Amino acid sequence: MPSNKTDIYRRGEFVLRWDRKTDGTLRSPYLAIVTYDPKRRRTVSTSTGTSDIEAGKLKLDAHYLKVTRGEIVCPTCGQHMPRAAEALFLADAIANYLTTELDKKASASAIKARLAHVVNYLSTLPGDVRCSDVDDDWVEGFRQWAAKQPIVTPTGKQKERSLSTVENSVLQLAAVINHAYDFRRTGKGALFRPIPTKEVNRTPTHRSSVAQLAEMFAYATNPDRKERRKPLHRFLIISVATLARPDAALDVSTAPERGQWHSNLRVLNLNPKGRRQTKKYRPTLPIAKQVAPWLDATKGFFVPVASVRAAWRNMAAELTLPKDGESGMKLIRRSMAKLLRDRLPKENWVDVELVLGHSKFDSVSDIYAPSDPSYCAAAKAEIEKIIDEIEAVVPGAFSFEPSKKENTASQNI
Repeated sequence: MPSNKTDIYRRGEFVLRWDRKTDGTLRSPYLAIVTYDPKRRRTVSTSTGTSDIEAGKLKLDAHYLKVTRGEIVCPTCGQHMPRAAEALFLADAIANYLTTELDKKASASAIKARLAHVVNYLSTLPGDVRCSDVDDDWVEGFRQWAAKQPIVTPTGKQKERSLSTVENSVLQLAAVINHAYDFRRTGKGALFRPIPTKEVNRTPTHRSSVAQLAEMFAYATNPDRKERRKPLHRFLIISVATLARPDAALDVSTAPERGQWHSNLRVLNLNPKGRRQTKKYRPTLPIAKQVAPWLDATKGFFVPVASVRAAWRNMAAELTLPKDGESGMKLIRRSMAKLLRDRLPKENWVDVELVLGHSKFDSVSDIYAPSDPSYCAAAKAEIEKIIDEIEAVVPGAFSFEPSKKENTASQNI
């Protein structure tokens, strides 16, 4: 469509401008994406839902890419001509992917971080790189470069980047190129194959016994440090009760709007309302009888801080837990899983898989199964026995004592 002095931003035939009436007043407080529709023979507009110009530009970019999928508009006839992904610059493909796909992903921050490594690698290369240039040899060069880039902690310490971290960037790169080729429609995609995660992951082998778990609770409930170590203590409680991954354990809240704690059913949904499930599935679980009173008395987040990483490191050092990645915060999850498998007959191992989120029902069964008394009953009973054994060694580890100072803290998520 022809240029207009009121145009703020243009991409192809799509223009960002204020939607005004004939008398010049605004028809809407929001910016509009305007284009000419040849079938209807008139100009049509789509609201951006924002009055911020920079946000409006991003909305137009996303709309343009969604409609045209990066196609070129012929200046003579106005027809869209498919742009071959082979000719698309990799940097543009990444930008397009982040613009159109990121808001659909629950793991958006992780995706951005993984692709940032690819963008950094591109900056070290001479000339432009097209999607068709990215083959096995190119990816191997990226792997070698990325492996040499250390991870720098917030305190400035450097540690070696793992093979699995590098391969996560390769997996994300494949997703970008498949998107550029429109793999589902064309059958064409990345010219390389990422290494399966299980071949590059180094899973820690250390597992803690019930006695070692009791030592952790003794540390966290030390009378001289009890108040200071309260967040760590609560993290240990919820981790033992649910086998949750650390991020899910820290995310447990009793706030009604999150829809997690169902007190009448004694059931906890590890996935808060409004959060999309990812491959790391967060299940809904029956809660051990010793932990339910803690949840009933909690207002807001069960763990009153956003992170207990520093407290965990201090505990691991004092208890001389194995180093070299063997005793990270997933240790509770892995240890409890082993204890349950060792104690339960094999026919009840399905309960362990359900609690871990490794197995799941279909969407309909997911709604009703957790309220069934038999759901994960074997795993729940064994968790309660383990809790009793810890309590016998460390009185007060799980004993709930009503207090005026129960957790009412909130945290950013």
